[in-house]
Amino acid sequence: MTATPAQPYSPLVPSRAQRRRARRGPHALRDTLTLVALPLVAALALPAAFAGGGTRRWFGGRAEGQRAEAQAAKDAAAAAFYELDTAQRDLRISIETIRAVDDSPAARRAVSDFEAVGRRIDEASHQYIDAVDAHDLDRDDLEASAASQARTELTRAKDELGRVKQELDRFADGLGPLLGKAETQLARLAPAVERARQALLAASNALDAVRESGLRADGLAARLAALAPELTKLNQGAGQHGVPQTLERAERVAREAEAVRVEAERLPEQAAEIDHRLVSLRTRAQALTTRSGQVEPILSELRRRFSAACWQDLQHVPDQAGEHVRQAEAKLAEARVARDAQRWPDATALLSTVRALLNSTDEAVSAAGDRLTRLNAVQKDPQAEIDRTRFAIRDAQRLAMAGRNTPDPRHARPLDDSVARLERAIASLEGRHPDYWHFLTETEAVRRAVADVVAGIREERGTGH
Repeated sequence: MTATPAQPYSPLVPSRAQRRRARRGPHALRDTLTLVALPLVAALALPAAFAGGGTRRWFGGRAEGQRAEAQAAKDAAAAAFYELDTAQRDLRISIETIRAVDDSPAARRAVSDFEAVGRRIDEASHQYIDAVDAHDLDRDDLEASAASQARTELTRAKDELGRVKQELDRFADGLGPLLGKAETQLARLAPAVERARQALLAASNALDAVRESGLRADGLAARLAALAPELTKLNQGAGQHGVPQTLERAERVAREAEAVRVEAERLPEQAAEIDHRLVSLRTRAQALTTRSGQVEPILSELRRRFSAACWQDLQHVPDQAGEHVRQAEAKLAEARVARDAQRWPDATALLSTVRALLNSTDEAVSAAGDRLTRLNAVQKDPQAEIDRTRFAIRDAQRLAMAGRNTPDPRHARPLDDSVARLERAIASLEGRHPDYWHFLTETEAVRRAVADVVAGIREERGTGH
């Protein structure tokens, strides 16, 4: 009987031992395809004594045709197995990229879905490996029915691998937005970390330059030193601390270091500005001390010529002005000490307090002089104030009647009230000691009320109402 030639070796088919190892792991596709072909030379070198009865018999006919079909099905299943394994490995890289960068619900769901697909892959892989293990297509006595069964099971395994591959492909297509976002963050990571390092270096150089000019900048140095642990974490990398956290840290470090650099470079200018303000505010305090001394003669004249209602609210001005000036001078001394100690924020805050004290003092001192000036004017000619107020009322009345036969009650009522209020203010001037200050405040209030009506009319007509 003629010896049957050996079946050609397929490099895609895993060995029995490799298939057994694949079953033991959670993912059957890992390392299963590390295949080693037995050299044909070894078979040719067998002793001649075994050539007579050890070679496979030739069955011919239908059995060999079924064997060939089964072998073709086995090769096709192995190719599908290899294609699925390659796709899974490639997709695992994408999933790991998303997992490292994105912790959103969508990303977590993608990771979970990939694990589910992985279980489907394991099931299909086990079906394929079981089919391969169940049928030895190299047996000499392989019957046609066994070969046919092997072909059927291997074809079924191949089809299942193909279906799972399609499922894996659909899953991969849906990862596009998440993967794009993750890759974008990864692309931003290295430049962001480098910007943080450069910002820290620039801040350090700016501090060195400031110190060389004689300024200590201790506060800025402390802020920069506080960033050292953050730089250590940046140097340790995203692998240890996570991509989103590292990216956020790099941006924050760059931002804070840049702020230190800007403040350090501005420090000499700030010191000069504080020196200038110290001199300017001291000069202003001295001038206010002189002006405060003039308030008492003004009050004396107000008391002599006008009723008590015209000056009672100004009685506290001299004492208050003196106290505020003394407080301002004390704060100025504290600001000088803070400046000499280079406590810039303290010096700036103290100078702001001094300025507020001097502003209030200036307003109070000016109010006394303004009161006397205005009372002198209205005492001399009250009609000027009356005419001014009446003109404002008439102008508002003309505007209210423009394009109308009758005024809108919303406008007419407050204008009528203003006319009555003005008449009452004029009447208050009668008598031996008229309250001119009350008269002035009333006419001012009337003009404000009229101005509100005018503004309302113009707003309504401007919007088409």
